[in-house]
Amino acid sequence: MTDVAKTTPARPARRFSLDRRRFLTASAALGATAASGVAAQTTETPAELIVVNARITTMDPDRPEATALAARDGLFVAVGSEQDVARFRGAFTTVIDAQGRRLIPGLNDSHTHSIRGGVNYTYEVRWDDVDSLEEGLHRLREQVARTPEGQFVRVVGGFSEHQFKEKRLPTVAELNAIAPNTPVLVHHLYKLTLINDAATRYFGYDQPGHPTYPGGVIEKEDGVPTGRLLAAPSGLLMYRTLVEAPKLSIQDQINSSIQYMDELNALGLTSVSDAGGGGMEFPDADAYAVTHWLHERGLMTVRTGYHTFPQIKGQEFDDYDRWTQAWRPQQGDDMLKLVGGGENLSWASYDYEIFGEPVPDIDPDAEEIQHRIMTLLGEREWPFRQHITYGQTADRLLNVYEDVARGAGLTPGWFIDHVETFTAAHLERIARLGGGSNLQNRLQFQAEDFVAQHGEDALRQTPNFRAILDLGVPVGLGTDATRVASYNPWFALQWLSTGLSRGGMRMYGDDNLLDREEALRLMTVGSAWFTGDAGRKGAITTGQMADFAILDRDYFAVTDAEIAKITSVLTSVGGTVVHAKDPFAVHDLRHVPPISPDWSPLHHDAEMGRG
Repeated sequence: MTDVAKTTPARPARRFSLDRRRFLTASAALGATAASGVAAQTTETPAELIVVNARITTMDPDRPEATALAARDGLFVAVGSEQDVARFRGAFTTVIDAQGRRLIPGLNDSHTHSIRGGVNYTYEVRWDDVDSLEEGLHRLREQVARTPEGQFVRVVGGFSEHQFKEKRLPTVAELNAIAPNTPVLVHHLYKLTLINDAATRYFGYDQPGHPTYPGGVIEKEDGVPTGRLLAAPSGLLMYRTLVEAPKLSIQDQINSSIQYMDELNALGLTSVSDAGGGGMEFPDADAYAVTHWLHERGLMTVRTGYHTFPQIKGQEFDDYDRWTQAWRPQQGDDMLKLVGGGENLSWASYDYEIFGEPVPDIDPDAEEIQHRIMTLLGEREWPFRQHITYGQTADRLLNVYEDVARGAGLTPGWFIDHVETFTAAHLERIARLGGGSNLQNRLQFQAEDFVAQHGEDALRQTPNFRAILDLGVPVGLGTDATRVASYNPWFALQWLSTGLSRGGMRMYGDDNLLDREEALRLMTVGSAWFTGDAGRKGAITTGQMADFAILDRDYFAVTDAEIAKITSVLTSVGGTVVHAKDPFAVHDLRHVPPISPDWSPLHHDAEMGRG
């Protein structure tokens, strides 16, 4: 691995607003830091950023707590006390008094779909934070009034009907009453999508010969569409329907991605591992083009490692053959890089997670198809990730893993996402093969459905956190945002440490819960491994990337319910402040553009996706 102490990691470009007011405010902040009591002399090359008076959780076992840190050239150069960092104080060092707040390593979502989520963010109404269907419908009603002709009103994932006091989803009749002429789409997990009559007409699902997709049902009564699109059990129908809906212009997608990264920074996120997704043809999809455009201009504020996801069943091998010749793992830099293949290796092996339904069967020829693809990846030395939900799927596919390991080999850095119903035996097989297990809080949004189908006893060990951790394999924590779960990482941390579902159910006993520090470790140090960055980020220690967040409330002291409401008052990526608010706002010298388009729901509620 590269000696991180001798390299300068990529980080966001410093972007300064030149208007006089912000210049004078920033100058005053620098003057204030000069009088902060930190020594002005230095025998070291000065740091760019120093934080003092903090309660720092470092995730470094050799120094688990600290009160001060210093960052230079994108890395931590000192962690300890105020005295320890004083020698790095220079005339132009920004010194931030954390005012006794909790400071943690930057959060790292090890399974999300942020590249796709970013280009759609300003388009979508979010229900992540809504506790009643009445409020959700109110948001839709307001957005219908703002939305121009030719555009949709969309809610695309991030919520559970169980979080609503009404404990139900909207009806199509309610959507029609709100919007008789404006198309409305409400996507719920990959279980069900509701569309009103105007959307049905837009997609042509009321016309003879309309498109159909294997594994999905366009529900009809007496030949008339009901407005309910059902996974049976595949979500391909949902993928294709969303792809056919109107899109934002490229300029608005650029703006949307900037706003989305700013929102993630506001929640303390500094890194993500992107798992590709439906409608994301690599490398030509608009979302990839927008992301690379932003990266080339230094406009990214969330470190992103991404995987490649085949779109068309039967063409997966050809896709991987082409990609593995044209691209190499770790191609890029620390702000944007390719990691490997997946999460879809082959559609024949894909088991959708509709936990209220019986366990789906993968295709009869899944092993043969997967063996060929995994052999290619092994020969080309590409690591991969794979979506596997159920132990029944693992029973079949882990045989392929073991066979390929004896032949072409499994390139280090491979892992399995989800693993909800894996047994200890399945997990031990992953461990023997040298793979990782990547957890997401998808079940937090479907716990009540899972119990109805599989029983409360089965839920208690789904997933079996303790068995996974006891194996000592790499373990990360993510969200599977944005079409399944919320992008808010604090829901995932709440899930692991409290067992609370989004509907308020206590999912686990104490024997299958992590303490808050263990949960945080998975979303910092743990998640770094999943993009090939173990030992390079995730801990606040000298030589690692200077990514951190100062929190608005103490994660270790708030109630269980409050965990999901935590935000960051200051977030740093590589020692560059990418988000700051309240008394820290003066330290954020970037310019985040106004939200576009002008009819975006975020104009009226910029924080609608938070806890």
